[in-house]
Amino acid sequence: MRAFREARHTFIAGSRIDMGGLATSLGVDRTSLFRWVGNRDRLLSEILWSLAVPTLDRASRAADDTGSTGAARIVDVLDRFTADLIEAPYFRAFLTREPARALRLLTTTESDVQSRFVGRVTTLIEHEQSSGTFDPGPLSAEELARLLVRISESFTYAEFISGETPNPDRARAAFEYVLRPDAAHADPTRTSTTPSPSPIGDR
Repeated sequence: MRAFREARHTFIAGSRIDMGGLATSLGVDRTSLFRWVGNRDRLLSEILWSLAVPTLDRASRAADDTGSTGAARIVDVLDRFTADLIEAPYFRAFLTREPARALRLLTTTESDVQSRFVGRVTTLIEHEQSSGTFDPGPLSAEELARLLVRISESFTYAEFISGETPNPDRARAAFEYVLRPDAAHADPTRTSTTPSPSPIGDR
């Protein structure tokens, strides 16, 4: 849909999405725009998730390239994803520009972004569990996924939650502390500064 694509490009460019301005640029009235994409929060939620998906996919492919399995693979995927969010200019611009709205849309049940993220992490855990390379212990895959998502959020939005500077290395350390990956499966070449290009489709 043209309205979504234009709003998404505006977001990636680091600019604020204005529904009135978007409607004008499309040559429609606000009623038609709201009918197409919902209200501003709904539109932002869909844009945020549309950017999270390719970021998660890149993290998964990169983890696969290292040959890691089990807890080490889960740590690697979450580490890369969290580092990418921390370093993505358009994402940091949104957090700085609209911190209250960003946290509400990303970390609460008022938006389905968090629930979708939990779903993806749950699937990641279940894959390693079914492969026989990981045991989540006393927690279900979904319960562990919710814990790991909260850890990711705590470090990604650290400046707004705790007043600290977001730090990918500390996020990885937290994932490793919880999951206790076998050191033999760790990727010694992993660095915490993974580039965060826009999704391939937006280049």
